[in-house]
Amino acid sequence: MDQSADGRHGIYHCLADRYPHRYSHRYEPDPVYRLQSHHSAVQTGITIDFPTDKGPFRALDNVNLKISKGEFISLIGHSGCGKSTVLNIVAGLHRATEGGAILNGKEVIEPGPERAVVLQHHSLLPWLSAYENVELGVKQVFKGKKSKTEMREWIDHNLELVHMAHARDKRPDEISGGMKQRVGIARALAMQPEVLLMDEPFGALDALTRAHLQDSLMEIHAALGNTVIMITHDVDEAVLLSDRIVMMTNGPAATIGEVLHIELERPRQRLVLADDPQYNHYRSEVLKFLYERQKKPGEADIQPETDNADTDKPENTTELRVVSG
Repeated sequence: MDQSADGRHGIYHCLADRYPHRYSHRYEPDPVYRLQSHHSAVQTGITIDFPTDKGPFRALDNVNLKISKGEFISLIGHSGCGKSTVLNIVAGLHRATEGGAILNGKEVIEPGPERAVVLQHHSLLPWLSAYENVELGVKQVFKGKKSKTEMREWIDHNLELVHMAHARDKRPDEISGGMKQRVGIARALAMQPEVLLMDEPFGALDALTRAHLQDSLMEIHAALGNTVIMITHDVDEAVLLSDRIVMMTNGPAATIGEVLHIELERPRQRLVLADDPQYNHYRSEVLKFLYERQKKPGEADIQPETDNADTDKPENTTELRVVSG
């Protein structure tokens, strides 16, 4: 895969030639590939309580974050700190007890095609081919808007984008785990989401496959400029992919502890960054937060999305907005 600037320009212009209505206004030939505007996409101030036999359990307390269009955000923290709960609220799967998520000025109250979700498990239907699995999402969004020929070309295009055109007719049991995840990403992208929500999308894959998919995700993000919110436990993955890393405190009443801005030029080369002092500084800062300022949580009462140890809340929180469009 060509990770050079010329290679990425070539990828983009190939897409623009084929789908000018999709790409002509989204790309600026910036050598560092920061496809960001400073307009807000989503904003939230999330507090959520879950009912228990002992009364309400506060899982998240005043989680506020503002995300710009085209920004890549990673949420990181110990297991059970509520990362997936934040993602589910933005996806419209949970309702906050107080506050909520606002996308392009509208409150998120239910799932919608402008927010596509990619989970750790690919969630492909086993009796359908790779093409047919992507087709499910396309028909949901574009039925009556695209002709059959246009839909077929769009599905093939998205399979090409994740390097799966050669396996379009194979069923999930005929391809590897990494290939299944690529198809899941293609299905999400084919819905033309403004916000891509990823919950540990590469967590179940081996290290080499994970690295290849990380490279593909960077390439896709550079070409499309989607807003991405990704949950990860992998510190190196967070630093490599992100514009900002949002570090969550332990629960109960988890919130945002720190936000780290990653000012590394794009496109990013993992082998070059391995010896880069700034990269290693960012990596060290995340590790210090997780293992010094936030002790690893011990056993706690089982709660939805939270297995927690008490920690002090920071005095200052950040506002959550996911903004696109």
